[in-house]
Amino acid sequence: MELIQETPDLSAYLAADEVIDHEHPRVRATAARLVKEADDSYAYARLAFEFVRDAIPHSQDSGDPRVTWRASDVLEQGTGICYAKAHALAALLRAEDIPTALCYQRFDVVHGLVAVRFNGAWHRQDPRGNKPGVDAQFSLDGERLAFTPDPESNELDYPVLYAEPHPAVLSALKAAHDRPHLWKTLPTAL
Repeated sequence: MELIQETPDLSAYLAADEVIDHEHPRVRATAARLVKEADDSYAYARLAFEFVRDAIPHSQDSGDPRVTWRASDVLEQGTGICYAKAHALAALLRAEDIPTALCYQRFDVVHGLVAVRFNGAWHRQDPRGNKPGVDAQFSLDGERLAFTPDPESNELDYPVLYAEPHPAVLSALKAAHDRPHLWKTLPTAL
């Protein structure tokens, strides 16, 4: 699948905003801690991915009813669904000047992940969190995502790389007062 940048301006994939608030002290402190362990930007990206994937539980898996959507809140509260975890990873990567896009897949509902730009190409990564049957890994040599869409089941990969969260995703996150409510309002298509 050919990934398509929503905007040709690569600087948009480094920008901070209300959601990917990589200038927030909590994001900066986490990035500073992780970068000390990395020899280069690739190693940092892998460490940031593993941190979000492993240290921040997916709220559905852990049973946490809280809904987070802002990257700094995900890091502070230590919980989030796929979209929130993607926002946190995007913020950590952008904090170290690694272009990062938000991207999506469609299953029963829309699933969120990121794409990082290395060596002139985009590479999708899924920080959702592993569990039995899910083994997502950081990779620039072929995708190792949590899920693979089945076209016969009307599942798909959306090819667009967004600089900001898709409005349908952000609207659902912001409107939800808890995760059970969010589960009833998750977008089923973009």
